[in-house]
Amino acid sequence: MGVIDKIFAELSGNPLLWYVLKVFEESVAIDRVILVLSETNLDRGSRLVEEGRFSKVAAVCAGGDRRQDSVSKGLTRLTDCGWVVVHDGARPCVTPLLIEKGLEAARETGAAVAAVPVKDTVKMVDRSGTVVSTPPRQDVWIAQTPQVFRFDIIERAYREAREEVTDDAMLVESLGYKVMVYMGSYENLKVTTPEDMAMAESIMQRRNAGRRGV
Repeated sequence: MGVIDKIFAELSGNPLLWYVLKVFEESVAIDRVILVLSETNLDRGSRLVEEGRFSKVAAVCAGGDRRQDSVSKGLTRLTDCGWVVVHDGARPCVTPLLIEKGLEAARETGAAVAAVPVKDTVKMVDRSGTVVSTPPRQDVWIAQTPQVFRFDIIERAYREAREEVTDDAMLVESLGYKVMVYMGSYENLKVTTPEDMAMAESIMQRRNAGRRGV
């Protein structure tokens, strides 16, 4: 996205982050929200919360250098909490249903991850670019957020974290917990490139048209 901070990039008149906060605000499954941002975005984020009247946001706090550092800092702001739903601010097309499905799936083992099956064949390659294996396509899913955890599990995972990971479930898996996968949505894309923005714009316009009955 170049010099643009993607979570504040405008999508149909509002920042990406606004859509995420709106969904969590409207979800009956969510009691409170901890918004974790870079140090430079704290004031901007606080204004967005105030202007959007997102009353469930209990705190706006600074994150860390890595994603896992930011989640860890967010967890320290939670008290008397049974379940934690972690979501990327760059996934604006999340829905209340995805949150609710995640909480339901997590009840079995204490941990669940939204994901979608891959549509294409996946090749495992070595550093030279040589194919070393082709995993069965039906066994490969693409992880998304929300990722849902019982508080004691995710708190322990971050307290004992020693490795760098790309999502929260990896830390939970490393402790030996079973993580359930539940069906996410191909529309629940993570905005990383201008092409992703265009796709998200199309999704939002279609949803708005559906609400208006067009």
